[in-house]
Amino acid sequence: MFGIVRPCTHRLSEGLKAEWMAHLCGLCLALRSDHGQFARIVTNYDGLIVSVLTEAQTERTPAQRRTAGPCPLRAMRTAPVARGEGARLAAAVSLVLASAKVRDHVADRDGLLKRRPVAAAARRVAAGWDRAGARTGAQLGFDTALLVDAVDRQTGIELLAGPGTPLLTVTEPTETATAAAFAHTAVLAGKPRNAAPLAEAGRLFGRLAHLLDAVEDQEADAASGAWNPLTATGTSRTEARRLCDDALRGVRLALRDAEFADGKLAHVLLAHELRRSVDRAFATDVCSHQSGGLMAEGLTSPGTADHPSGGRHTRTFGPPPGNPYAPSGPGAPFGPPQPPPEPPRDRRGLIAGCLVWAGLACTCQMCCGTFDDPWSRQRREGLCSQCDCGDCCDGCSNCGDCCDGCDCCDCGCDCGC
Repeated sequence: MFGIVRPCTHRLSEGLKAEWMAHLCGLCLALRSDHGQFARIVTNYDGLIVSVLTEAQTERTPAQRRTAGPCPLRAMRTAPVARGEGARLAAAVSLVLASAKVRDHVADRDGLLKRRPVAAAARRVAAGWDRAGARTGAQLGFDTALLVDAVDRQTGIELLAGPGTPLLTVTEPTETATAAAFAHTAVLAGKPRNAAPLAEAGRLFGRLAHLLDAVEDQEADAASGAWNPLTATGTSRTEARRLCDDALRGVRLALRDAEFADGKLAHVLLAHELRRSVDRAFATDVCSHQSGGLMAEGLTSPGTADHPSGGRHTRTFGPPPGNPYAPSGPGAPFGPPQPPPEPPRDRRGLIAGCLVWAGLACTCQMCCGTFDDPWSRQRREGLCSQCDCGDCCDGCSNCGDCCDGCDCCDCGCDCGC
């Protein structure tokens, strides 16, 4: 799974979590239905936004959902999933952009792609994805040639870019591709007036996707000698952050100009979660779910370290420092006294634990569900739960900037969130 908008399910209400999963599974199943099982590997978090935007502009009908059968990635549970033109457009866009990503890795000779036979096979796969995306796009009235042309221009722009080249010159092809995809959701939804504001939102979303990818990969690219837009153009992280913050504001303004039948999930993803993606990339976001909010309040563990971007990495796992059973009082740093630990449960033996572990791994509960530890039997959450959680509005200290009267979360504040 890849993408810059990776919402933590602990921040979503039950209804929004179900909707988000419906679009994610709907994208995956649309890829399988139209393009075969192998195409499902291009399922990504950002692609489902196309499906979300399409549905947000239309009145909800029962035909927009169907019940999907058990899936290992849902811990073998059934679930309602999105279907229709929005999911199919998301699938077409995901295939074409994934094809571009593969070709980019081939051009950079990353990893196994240094070997000619592997690179040749990857190019054949990418070409097949291009053709498959074009077929589905044509059925939906969307010309994927716009995306392919943007990707092709990207290579030439990167070859010519150097110190002093405006960073936005490098991000332009990505902006053009995402603007076209976002705008076509208005066509599918029968809301042509939304095409212009959604194209603007898509353009800025593409800018953010390109910039955040550059920020996150800059150190690795420097180590491997790969091309990176920030390094090639001599752009500082401070300037990159300024461009990201401007793009965030632009996305929110564009969403206000669009008319939605139910834009709650779209707002959460493109206003709240997109902002968190920027914070995460620049190492200014912290996890308050797993650390009980301690890190969000400025308390850091001995594992805190400075980060080159100017932020700080904090160790968010393990118990807080100090005695967790110390008496509470006016000066107690960790609130009320903690209950004593539960008595240890009967542990499984090595072989029995391994058998249970294998069963959990096969049903993916260790990834996306809750489960009992195979050996200690303690209740644990899957890897999907170990994300950059936090309160939806960060204590509502700045939600007037991003919410402006939305009701996407229930944080008990008086700022209109």
